[in-house]
Amino acid sequence: MKYTKDWTKVSYPTAKIERMEAFFSSHGFSPHRHDTYALGITLNGVHSFSYQKSMRHSMPGNAVVIHPDELHDGEAGTVEGFHYKILYIPPEVIQQVLGGKPLPFIPGGISSDQRIVSAISNMLTNLDFQLDSLEEDDGIYDIAQALNDASGKKEQRKKLNYKAAESARQFILDATNEAVTMDRLEQVSDTDRWCLSRDFRALFGTSPYRYLSMRRLDKAKSMISTGMALVDVAAACGFTDQSHMTHHFSKAYGLPPGRWADLILRK
Repeated sequence: MKYTKDWTKVSYPTAKIERMEAFFSSHGFSPHRHDTYALGITLNGVHSFSYQKSMRHSMPGNAVVIHPDELHDGEAGTVEGFHYKILYIPPEVIQQVLGGKPLPFIPGGISSDQRIVSAISNMLTNLDFQLDSLEEDDGIYDIAQALNDASGKKEQRKKLNYKAAESARQFILDATNEAVTMDRLEQVSDTDRWCLSRDFRALFGTSPYRYLSMRRLDKAKSMISTGMALVDVAAACGFTDQSHMTHHFSKAYGLPPGRWADLILRK
């Protein structure tokens, strides 16, 4: 199958994952970072991206494994462009399987480990249909176990306070009318801010502030996908103005919101 125009197709997101298929003929995404795992399969072409200060090149059949909050971009490694499928899983969903272990890290961002390739591929078979709830949970379990087994991570020296970090995360999600400060997070988690900051990063892949910011951007992304005017989205999501939202959106997703809106409607 040969494509000439860039496009993306986003599957209907669930409470736990988001799935996407895309083709880019040259430049895909500018440098950005998000607070989820990005787990993809390269279908055709060469998917090239800068990751941990080196250029990586994913070939067809390889898995791309981007750790939360790691800076990366995306572009075609050849003139034929690249075609891939990808899913985004929040670290807190992975933690439901791992139960407080440090997040698995796959060095280099590319894996040919068949445990990882198979677990990711099974979740991306057909984006036109929503996964059955039990099928989704089984797939998430398989992905978490594959990542954990392949990472070969040694047992942590100091036990992480999963309960405290999860309490802080839930407060951030629920705080619609209350300001989120480290003083308040100390109170709700019953731990000091520095231990909380350390454990939150180890368990959820990002800082409390970045986690809060990304939830606002998730809301903006969802609204943009409905065709809502960007200026109205910015106001609804708590940004100072449209340019403020564009700045943060581009840093998180590697595309300005207007470009994102164009791509999801094109195939």
